[in-house]
Amino acid sequence: MTVTADALTGAGWYKSSYSDGHGGNCVESARVNADWFKSSYSNDTPGGDCVEGARLADGAMALRDSKDPHSPAFVFGGGAWAAFVDALNGGQL
Repeated sequence: MTVTADALTGAGWYKSSYSDGHGGNCVESARVNADWFKSSYSNDTPGGDCVEGARLADGAMALRDSKDPHSPAFVFGGGAWAAFVDALNGGQL
């Protein structure tokens, strides 16, 4: 999956703690400033808060665990997200 640079506009990039100064700079992560919303399937019962989403540029979607909002998020490109939603709405999943 590829996410265009526009979908990550305003992201704060940082190196992984596993990268080093000897050619081991292999992974960077982005902190995305986004308006997160709780999934309509989450509820206020214990353990019910499970998923938050954020709409990004180009139709991309970020998802994270609402119980740990500082944890990493999964980012899906616009085409992949649209195909997933279409499959759900079509009863294919």
